[in-house]
Amino acid sequence: MELILTQPDDWHVHLRDGAAMQAVTPHTARQFKRAVIMPNLKPPVTTVMMALQYRERILGSLPSTCAFEPLMTLYLTDNTSAHEVSLAAQTPEIIGFKLYPAGATTNSDLGVSDLGKCRTALEAMQRLGVPLLIHGEVTDKTVDIFDREAIFIERILIPLRKDFPALKIVLEHITTRQAAQYVSEAADPIAATITPQHLLYNRNAIFSGGLRPHWYCLPVLKREEHRLALLAAATGGNTRFFLGTDTAPHARALKEHASACAGCFTGLHALELYAHAFEQAQALDKLEAFASFHGPDFYGLPRNRGIVTLKRQAWTIPEELPFLESGLVPLAAGETLNWRFSVS
Repeated sequence: MELILTQPDDWHVHLRDGAAMQAVTPHTARQFKRAVIMPNLKPPVTTVMMALQYRERILGSLPSTCAFEPLMTLYLTDNTSAHEVSLAAQTPEIIGFKLYPAGATTNSDLGVSDLGKCRTALEAMQRLGVPLLIHGEVTDKTVDIFDREAIFIERILIPLRKDFPALKIVLEHITTRQAAQYVSEAADPIAATITPQHLLYNRNAIFSGGLRPHWYCLPVLKREEHRLALLAAATGGNTRFFLGTDTAPHARALKEHASACAGCFTGLHALELYAHAFEQAQALDKLEAFASFHGPDFYGLPRNRGIVTLKRQAWTIPEELPFLESGLVPLAAGETLNWRFSVS
């Protein structure tokens, strides 16, 4: 059995930089035609010039014959200017700005401390049609980590959209029933990406048989009711939901650590994981639209013309991949998947 799909895009990717980028970029480029590249480097990618330089480094890590297209984002800060937004709007390689609440996730310390400080930039983004990609969690330490997404929608997102109703927003890597419901019901223009880990696993996976750091990501895995809500959203045909892996490589030594880094690496086997989730939901016929159509349609980009194939073939996810000095453990290492990716 085979699944033949229009070549998909990944609308949320962490490629890092330097040797780490060189190790992981080929995995994403093998499966996806385009990918939205996150800007949370050290230092963060805050200007168009920095983004274009980063893009050249990404392309330089791949063979010249590779047709992969990085779609770059800029890191929104309290000081982002309307001029920088205007430059981004005029630069086709830039797809939007990324909002990290300060301290929400990896390398987010220089993120936004108060959206009130970003009004000028947000007004320019709304006026010029530049999308805002949001890591939707509050960072208030009094809020339970499992509630931070739902509270963000209530406290931050709803007021933001009231103030900027025409601002194009993607709520990234949603993890809760509340987020799926809000995105389904809210006024246009809004969409959301969903990761494979949040479709396949609930929070028990982090603690099954001991503390398993390679299942730890931010936003963290939630209860089963939330996983089921995300699966229904992804497989239900709603055009507001599309593929975004949030693949995030960390060296094994930094994951298996007293203070483990947040992030799941799925760049190796993303489509196989999504196929597994959609098959469990008896919705393989909905995978192509979720993976290949909804994203470009929302962003106003052409759908890809190439095709890829997923073959019905059992294989074992490697225990480790080469990466820096200590290796990289892919999500669900050692487990068996029944779909195998190939380029047609």
